Amino acid sequence: MSEPLLDAKNLTKRFGGLAAVNDVSITLWRNHIHAVIGPNGAGKSTLTNLLSGDLPPTSGTVILDQRDVTGWSPSSISRQGLGRSYQKTNIFLPFSVWENVRLAAQSREPRAAYRLRPTTDFSAINAHAEMALELSGLENRKTSIAGTISHGEQRQLEIAMTLATRPQVLLLDEPLAGMGAQEAERMVALLQRIKKDHGILLVEHDMDAVFTLADQLTVMVNGQVIASGTPAQIRADAGVQAAYLGEEQT
Repeated sequence: MSEPLLDAKNLTKRFGGLAAVNDVSITLWRNHIHAVIGPNGAGKSTLTNLLSGDLPPTSGTVILDQRDVTGWSPSSISRQGLGRSYQKTNIFLPFSVWENVRLAAQSREPRAAYRLRPTTDFSAINAHAEMALELSGLENRKTSIAGTISHGEQRQLEIAMTLATRPQVLLLDEPLAGMGAQEAERMVALLQRIKKDHGILLVEHDMDAVFTLADQLTVMVNGQVIASGTPAQIRADAGVQAAYLGEEQT
């Protein structure tokens, strides 16, 4: 069996006497979506921040592409092959869709901030940006100003920007938040398209999307894992039903 793209073991994050994440392990494989679900305050976003380097763990390790990246900065972890999206859309609203994605692709160059030639001269950067736009379904919106496109398209754009950085692992924090039914369907289709080339951690409250997409689920409550398994196993777990899903999910 191939090596996992990301292997996090026994992650714990304490804030004083509070354990926001307590002894949580997550493994991500290529062509695999691992969803993390749980009520508000369960520790899902804190876990994502530990994996991305936005927070240092109190204890535990994070192995990314067979390298121990525990305690690395977010930018260093990103360059090692991890991309993430946030609960709040993080894009350049005054710029065009194309400019947003091209800037993300450019960030991977050794001297990304120092350019004396026109950006159109950099064919490799542009090719990565074009590929990300096509994967995200935004190739027909490239000239649109990011601040004028719909909320769902802005979420697609954020994922396109992440893809342009050429990650192996994607951490997606509530990518369907605030979407209507049609926008959610497009996002589900997008995640299914990009799954085959990435390991994906999905934090999401839309249970229909979660059970459509996930190969494995981890359920957190109060910073701890109460269950982990396939969608069928999680649906059947009495503890999960009582703590989170509710009887209607059985």
